[in-house]
Amino acid sequence: MAPTAFAATAFAAARSRAHGPTTALWHAVELHRPAGEVDGACELTLCGTLARVAVDEAWPSSSREVCRACATLAGVDR
Repeated sequence: MAPTAFAATAFAAARSRAHGPTTALWHAVELHRPAGEVDGACELTLCGTLARVAVDEAWPSSSREVCRACATLAGVDR
């Protein structure tokens, strides 16, 4: 079945690890399963990074440490 134009996409926030001088960022993960099944799991983000899902955090994150690529791909104005 093809997706419809009015189908909503749900995103969860996920936190990546800091690497060297790069700070940990908040990323977006598209949810294809119930949020309880992915809470705490490492998932592939919209930008292609592996990050740990935190369903208790809202997406889009109000933090300044948000991945710009994920924000763009999720349609968030920053």
